Amino acid sequence: MPLGYLPVSESAWFKSSYSGGNATECVQAAFTSSVVLIRDSKRPDSAHLTVSAGAWAAFVTGTRRAH
Repeated sequence: MPLGYLPVSESAWFKSSYSGGNATECVQAAFTSSVVLIRDSKRPDSAHLTVSAGAWAAFVTGTRRAH
């Protein structure tokens, strides 16, 4: 999973519905045409993770099975 600075408009980012309610555990994601970007909402100007759409789908499927 590479770290990067792929420019994405701020409106493209969304907060995970599973992030902590006290704003201490906030994960944000943004979808582009080919990848999913993941970042810490407390540090939006830092590098973000870049994963393929397939890797994101596998991650989401895996987390759903775990519950």
